[in-house]
Amino acid sequence: MKDNMLHSIINKKFIEIVFIIMIYVVLCANACINHDSIIAFVSAFCGITYTILAGKGNPLCYLIGLAGSVFYIYLAYMNHIWGNLLLYALYFVPMQIIGFFSWIKHLKMDRYEVEKSYLKKKELILSFSLTLIISVLVIFILYSIGDSSPIADGITSVFSLLGMYYTVKRAIEQWFVWTGVNLLSLIMWLSILFQGEKVYSTVIMWFVYFILGIYFYNSWKKDFSDYSNKS
Repeated sequence: MKDNMLHSIINKKFIEIVFIIMIYVVLCANACINHDSIIAFVSAFCGITYTILAGKGNPLCYLIGLAGSVFYIYLAYMNHIWGNLLLYALYFVPMQIIGFFSWIKHLKMDRYEVEKSYLKKKELILSFSLTLIISVLVIFILYSIGDSSPIADGITSVFSLLGMYYTVKRAIEQWFVWTGVNLLSLIMWLSILFQGEKVYSTVIMWFVYFILGIYFYNSWKKDFSDYSNKS
Protein backbone atom coordinates (compact mmCIF):
# COMPACT_ATOMS: atom_id res chain seq x y z
CA MET A 1 0.00 0.00 0.00
CA LYS A 2 2.82 2.40 0.98
CA ASP A 3 4.77 1.44 -2.14
CA ASN A 4 1.78 2.28 -4.35
CA MET A 5 1.34 5.64 -2.60
CA LEU A 6 5.05 6.44 -2.99
CA HIS A 7 4.93 5.46 -6.65
CA SER A 8 1.89 7.71 -7.18
CA ILE A 9 3.65 10.68 -5.54
CA ILE A 10 6.78 10.16 -7.65
CA ASN A 11 4.70 9.97 -10.85
CA LYS A 12 2.84 13.17 -9.92
CA LYS A 13 6.11 15.00 -9.22
CA PHE A 14 7.57 13.79 -12.50
CA ILE A 15 4.54 14.97 -14.49
CA GLU A 16 4.64 18.35 -12.74
CA ILE A 17 8.34 18.81 -13.49
CA VAL A 18 7.91 17.85 -17.16
CA PHE A 19 4.94 20.23 -17.51
CA ILE A 20 6.84 23.12 -15.90
CA ILE A 21 9.87 22.54 -18.13
CA MET A 22 7.61 22.48 -21.19
CA ILE A 23 6.07 25.81 -20.17
CA TYR A 24 9.45 27.51 -19.93
CA VAL A 25 10.68 25.93 -23.18
CA VAL A 26 7.58 27.15 -25.05
CA LEU A 27 7.96 30.60 -23.50
CA CYS A 28 11.63 30.88 -24.52
CA ALA A 29 11.03 29.44 -28.00
CA ASN A 30 8.17 31.86 -28.60
CA ALA A 31 10.28 34.84 -27.53
CA CYS A 32 13.02 33.85 -29.96
CA ILE A 33 10.86 32.87 -32.94
CA ASN A 34 8.38 35.76 -32.74
CA HIS A 35 10.91 38.34 -31.53
CA ASP A 36 8.65 39.05 -28.58
CA SER A 37 9.09 42.04 -26.30
CA ILE A 38 11.75 41.44 -23.62
CA ILE A 39 9.47 43.12 -21.09
CA ALA A 40 6.59 40.80 -22.01
CA PHE A 41 8.88 37.76 -21.75
CA VAL A 42 10.27 38.66 -18.32
CA SER A 43 6.79 39.55 -17.05
CA ALA A 44 5.45 36.19 -18.24
CA PHE A 45 8.43 34.28 -16.80
CA CYS A 46 8.01 35.90 -13.37
CA GLY A 47 4.22 35.59 -13.46
CA ILE A 48 4.23 31.88 -14.28
CA THR A 49 6.92 31.17 -11.67
CA TYR A 50 4.88 33.11 -9.11
CA THR A 51 1.74 31.08 -9.84
CA ILE A 52 3.59 27.76 -9.60
CA LEU A 53 5.18 28.69 -6.26
CA ALA A 54 1.85 30.06 -4.94
CA GLY A 55 0.13 26.82 -5.92
CA LYS A 56 2.79 24.95 -3.99
CA GLY A 57 2.19 27.15 -0.95
CA ASN A 58 5.72 28.60 -1.06
CA PRO A 59 5.95 32.19 0.30
CA LEU A 60 8.87 32.94 -2.04
CA CYS A 61 6.18 33.32 -4.71
CA TYR A 62 5.61 36.88 -3.50
CA LEU A 63 9.19 37.96 -4.16
CA ILE A 64 8.97 36.67 -7.74
CA GLY A 65 5.50 38.20 -8.05
CA LEU A 66 6.83 41.57 -6.97
CA ALA A 67 9.35 41.60 -9.82
CA GLY A 68 6.75 40.39 -12.33
CA SER A 69 4.30 43.09 -11.25
CA VAL A 70 6.77 45.86 -12.11
CA PHE A 71 7.22 44.55 -15.66
CA TYR A 72 3.48 44.01 -16.12
CA ILE A 73 2.81 47.62 -15.07
CA TYR A 74 5.03 48.79 -17.93
CA LEU A 75 3.19 46.49 -20.38
CA ALA A 76 -0.21 47.77 -19.27
CA TYR A 77 1.00 51.36 -19.66
CA MET A 78 2.26 50.77 -23.21
CA ASN A 79 -1.05 49.16 -24.24
CA HIS A 80 -3.38 51.63 -22.46
CA ILE A 81 -4.79 49.02 -20.07
CA TRP A 82 -5.32 51.58 -17.33
CA GLY A 83 -7.32 49.38 -14.97
CA ASN A 84 -4.64 46.71 -14.86
CA LEU A 85 -1.94 49.37 -14.51
CA LEU A 86 -3.56 50.93 -11.43
CA LEU A 87 -4.36 47.50 -10.04
CA TYR A 88 -0.76 46.34 -10.12
CA ALA A 89 0.84 49.63 -9.09
CA LEU A 90 -1.47 50.51 -6.19
CA TYR A 91 -2.57 47.06 -4.98
CA PHE A 92 -0.53 44.11 -6.21
CA VAL A 93 2.88 45.58 -5.36
CA PRO A 94 2.05 46.31 -1.67
CA MET A 95 -0.01 43.10 -1.36
CA GLN A 96 2.99 41.05 -2.52
CA ILE A 97 4.90 42.41 0.46
CA ILE A 98 2.00 41.88 2.89
CA GLY A 99 1.39 38.39 1.51
CA PHE A 100 5.01 37.33 2.00
CA PHE A 101 5.02 38.15 5.71
CA SER A 102 1.51 36.75 6.19
CA TRP A 103 2.46 33.40 4.69
CA ILE A 104 5.70 33.25 6.67
CA LYS A 105 3.60 33.41 9.88
CA HIS A 106 1.51 30.40 8.75
CA LEU A 107 4.30 28.27 7.34
CA LYS A 108 4.59 24.54 8.04
CA MET A 109 8.36 24.33 8.42
CA ASP A 110 8.53 20.55 7.96
CA ARG A 111 7.32 20.94 4.35
CA TYR A 112 8.08 24.67 3.86
CA GLU A 113 4.48 25.06 2.73
CA VAL A 114 1.78 27.44 3.89
CA GLU A 115 -1.26 26.20 5.82
CA LYS A 116 -4.30 26.28 3.50
CA SER A 117 -7.81 27.34 4.52
CA TYR A 118 -11.46 27.73 3.50
CA LEU A 119 -13.27 31.05 3.80
CA LYS A 120 -16.32 31.36 6.02
CA LYS A 121 -19.54 31.37 3.98
CA LYS A 122 -20.58 34.85 5.18
CA GLU A 123 -17.23 36.38 4.24
CA LEU A 124 -17.30 34.65 0.86
CA ILE A 125 -20.77 35.92 -0.09
CA LEU A 126 -20.15 39.46 1.18
CA SER A 127 -16.76 39.88 -0.50
CA PHE A 128 -17.93 38.44 -3.82
CA SER A 129 -21.08 40.59 -3.93
CA LEU A 130 -19.17 43.77 -3.10
CA THR A 131 -16.59 42.98 -5.79
CA LEU A 132 -19.32 42.46 -8.38
CA ILE A 133 -20.87 45.87 -7.63
CA ILE A 134 -17.51 47.66 -7.73
CA SER A 135 -16.58 46.02 -11.04
CA VAL A 136 -19.69 47.51 -12.70
CA LEU A 137 -18.73 50.99 -11.48
CA VAL A 138 -15.14 50.56 -12.67
CA ILE A 139 -16.31 49.50 -16.15
CA PHE A 140 -18.20 52.80 -16.54
CA ILE A 141 -15.13 54.75 -15.40
CA LEU A 142 -12.87 52.92 -17.85
CA TYR A 143 -15.32 53.64 -20.67
CA SER A 144 -15.13 57.35 -19.86
CA ILE A 145 -11.30 57.51 -19.94
CA GLY A 146 -10.91 55.63 -23.23
CA ASP A 147 -9.73 52.24 -22.02
CA SER A 148 -9.13 49.89 -24.96
CA SER A 149 -10.96 46.96 -23.29
CA PRO A 150 -13.19 48.47 -20.57
CA ILE A 151 -15.36 45.43 -19.77
CA ALA A 152 -12.59 42.82 -19.62
CA ASP A 153 -10.18 45.27 -18.01
CA GLY A 154 -12.75 46.34 -15.43
CA ILE A 155 -13.80 42.83 -14.42
CA THR A 156 -10.28 41.40 -14.34
CA SER A 157 -8.93 44.39 -12.42
CA VAL A 158 -11.54 44.38 -9.67
CA PHE A 159 -11.81 40.61 -9.32
CA SER A 160 -8.03 40.43 -9.16
CA LEU A 161 -8.32 42.50 -5.98
CA LEU A 162 -10.54 39.78 -4.58
CA GLY A 163 -8.27 37.01 -5.84
CA MET A 164 -5.20 38.55 -4.22
CA TYR A 165 -7.11 39.08 -0.97
CA TYR A 166 -8.09 35.40 -0.96
CA THR A 167 -4.51 34.42 -1.79
CA VAL A 168 -3.05 36.33 1.16
CA LYS A 169 -5.67 34.63 3.38
CA ARG A 170 -4.43 31.26 2.02
CA ALA A 171 -7.99 30.40 0.90
CA ILE A 172 -8.73 27.71 -1.67
CA GLU A 173 -11.50 29.94 -3.09
CA GLN A 174 -8.78 32.07 -4.68
CA TRP A 175 -8.47 29.52 -7.49
CA PHE A 176 -12.12 29.99 -8.52
CA VAL A 177 -11.56 33.73 -8.82
CA TRP A 178 -8.21 33.40 -10.59
CA THR A 179 -9.59 30.94 -13.16
CA GLY A 180 -12.29 33.44 -14.20
CA VAL A 181 -9.85 36.38 -14.20
CA ASN A 182 -7.28 34.41 -16.18
CA LEU A 183 -9.80 33.43 -18.85
CA LEU A 184 -11.01 37.00 -19.36
CA SER A 185 -7.44 38.33 -19.33
CA LEU A 186 -6.47 35.76 -21.95
CA ILE A 187 -9.29 36.97 -24.21
CA MET A 188 -8.31 40.61 -23.62
CA TRP A 189 -4.66 40.09 -24.52
CA LEU A 190 -5.57 37.93 -27.52
CA SER A 191 -7.51 40.89 -28.89
CA ILE A 192 -4.43 43.08 -28.39
CA LEU A 193 -2.30 40.47 -30.16
CA PHE A 194 -4.72 40.40 -33.12
CA GLN A 195 -4.35 44.19 -33.35
CA GLY A 196 -0.70 43.69 -34.23
CA GLU A 197 1.07 44.08 -30.88
CA LYS A 198 3.85 41.57 -30.15
CA VAL A 199 2.61 40.29 -26.81
CA TYR A 200 2.84 36.55 -27.49
CA SER A 201 4.53 35.89 -24.14
CA THR A 202 1.71 37.66 -22.31
CA VAL A 203 -0.91 35.57 -24.11
CA ILE A 204 0.99 32.39 -23.26
CA MET A 205 1.29 33.60 -19.66
CA TRP A 206 -2.47 34.05 -19.23
CA PHE A 207 -3.18 30.72 -20.92
CA VAL A 208 -0.80 28.97 -18.52
CA TYR A 209 -2.38 30.86 -15.60
CA PHE A 210 -5.78 29.51 -16.65
CA ILE A 211 -4.53 25.91 -16.75
CA LEU A 212 -2.63 26.26 -13.47
CA GLY A 213 -5.66 27.78 -11.75
CA ILE A 214 -7.70 24.67 -12.49
CA TYR A 215 -4.83 22.36 -11.58
CA PHE A 216 -4.02 23.99 -8.24
CA TYR A 217 -7.68 24.14 -7.18
CA ASN A 218 -7.82 20.36 -7.51
CA SER A 219 -4.42 20.03 -5.83
CA TRP A 220 -5.46 22.14 -2.81
CA LYS A 221 -8.77 20.28 -2.60
CA LYS A 222 -6.88 16.98 -2.48
CA ASP A 223 -4.64 18.33 0.28
CA PHE A 224 -7.73 19.10 2.38
CA SER A 225 -9.08 15.62 1.68
CA ASP A 226 -5.77 13.99 2.67
CA TYR A 227 -5.66 16.07 5.86
CA SER A 228 -9.23 15.02 6.78
CA ASN A 229 -8.40 11.35 6.24
CA LYS A 230 -5.34 11.62 8.49
CA SER A 231 -7.47 13.31 11.15
